[in-house]
Amino acid sequence: MTFIQQELDSLRHRGLYRSMRLVEGAQKGRVVVDGREVLLLCSNNYLGLADHPRLKEAAIRAVETWGVGSGAARLVSGNMSLHRQLEERLAEFKGTEAAILFNNGYSANLGIISALVGRGDTIYSDRLNHASIVDGALLSRAKFLRYPHNDVDGLRRLIETNRGSGRQLIVTDGVFSMDGDMARLRELADLKEESDALLMVDDAHGTAVLGEHGRGSVELSGVPGRVDIQMGTLGKGLGSFGAYVAGSLELIEYLRNRARSFVFSTSLPPAVLAASLAAIELVSSPEGAELRQRLAANTALFSRALTGSGFDTLGSTTQIVPVLVGGAEQVMEFSRRLLEEGVFVQGIRPPTVPVGSCRLRCTVMATHDPDELADAAARIAAIGRDMGII
Repeated sequence: MTFIQQELDSLRHRGLYRSMRLVEGAQKGRVVVDGREVLLLCSNNYLGLADHPRLKEAAIRAVETWGVGSGAARLVSGNMSLHRQLEERLAEFKGTEAAILFNNGYSANLGIISALVGRGDTIYSDRLNHASIVDGALLSRAKFLRYPHNDVDGLRRLIETNRGSGRQLIVTDGVFSMDGDMARLRELADLKEESDALLMVDDAHGTAVLGEHGRGSVELSGVPGRVDIQMGTLGKGLGSFGAYVAGSLELIEYLRNRARSFVFSTSLPPAVLAASLAAIELVSSPEGAELRQRLAANTALFSRALTGSGFDTLGSTTQIVPVLVGGAEQVMEFSRRLLEEGVFVQGIRPPTVPVGSCRLRCTVMATHDPDELADAAARIAAIGRDMGII
């Protein structure tokens, strides 16, 4: 298979070849990478719940009671009481009639979009939406139109030009995973009501983190009840694994019957379900509120230090703080030098981001020590100056 080797060689030549670092231990503020302890600044464990004692205890108890695996898809024999409990708790948490679990955010977006729209329908997608949204749109075979990032007026023009008899679906990330900015959800909700479209929000990076109660970007934007489909993940702010969709009872019943990535997948295992239930209770508690406050304070400290040094952080307003670098080889050299300095940050390259906009994707955690964040920002600035980026 010569073509495979040729493609791998091409990726290496263009600075786009990917390899994995070995991370040892739990997803704490500091981890061991390739045998050396470093500051972890590229994890989505935003509230630090992935190794929280309450989640670990819940997972252990679930294994002792229900075993390790669920055995089958939910519609066959893999539907356990924990699945129902978690879905009911998620619906309560999100303020919707019902919720349904998926095995991860990628399969959730594939299943939702391809179930709701098809040939003759139209999807309007923000240009910076996650790859899983793009792939779900392509799988659906609906007309797929991408509007300029956060350009509601541009979206309005697209809808006016392409309005037809089919279903209309507007889909956006709540928090954009590579830029760290947020969708203009209030304006999108107004537009979807004007145009009689459905509005779907992927809140993978907002769940547990944003809003007074941690319910995500929809809560923070003040549009509960105006978003038809809320997708979120359990493996980032909630520290566990899996994904959910929250919405009307009618929507959830429909997805239970028509979303192929739900129908044909073995269900989430008991330990994951129990840990996720514990996480929601924790996020909804005073401890959860305190963790969100600490995360906000850490994010503000780190962002101010980087922008004050002259870096372009692409308008980020969340715990995802990108540092624009430019070229693929340049960003990987930056990442390598930071690791030597004891800071683990990944360089993000095409196709994840457009050519010429490669960046360090820094992610802040509530459990980071503020002094270590300040030191990391100083190290990033020193290397940035040495490389001529600032």
